[in-house]
Amino acid sequence: MAPEADLAYHGTASMASGLVDVRLTPRNHGPDPVDDATVRLRWSAALGDAQVLPAGCARSGERVVVCRTGALPADGPGEEIRMTLRLREVASEVTLGLDTVWGGGSVDRNHANDRQQVLVLDTGDAYAF
Repeated sequence: MAPEADLAYHGTASMASGLVDVRLTPRNHGPDPVDDATVRLRWSAALGDAQVLPAGCARSGERVVVCRTGALPADGPGEEIRMTLRLREVASEVTLGLDTVWGGGSVDRNHANDRQQVLVLDTGDAYAF
């Protein structure tokens, strides 16, 4: 029987002058731990060609970044993932979609909290998800 986990992502996103700052913390609501998982960040606008990504993250298309979460204990948070990305063109708003690509072999029966979208306006304000 496959282990069960309930992955979720919480954090903030802010944007100013075409730079988008994202801070997200993966969390596993259990009941079993996860050795590693992969979260996808999908943007409604194209990202600039040159990006500096944190360790464990990679581009997966012109609008997509994927990141390893690392180990997630049962009913506990993982390490925060932080990145600042440049959009190809300055926009007044962008939509960020987050979802799990790979759950480390665990079954996640609750996808309501690992699939999110957040509208980020070019105001410098942090928008929570």
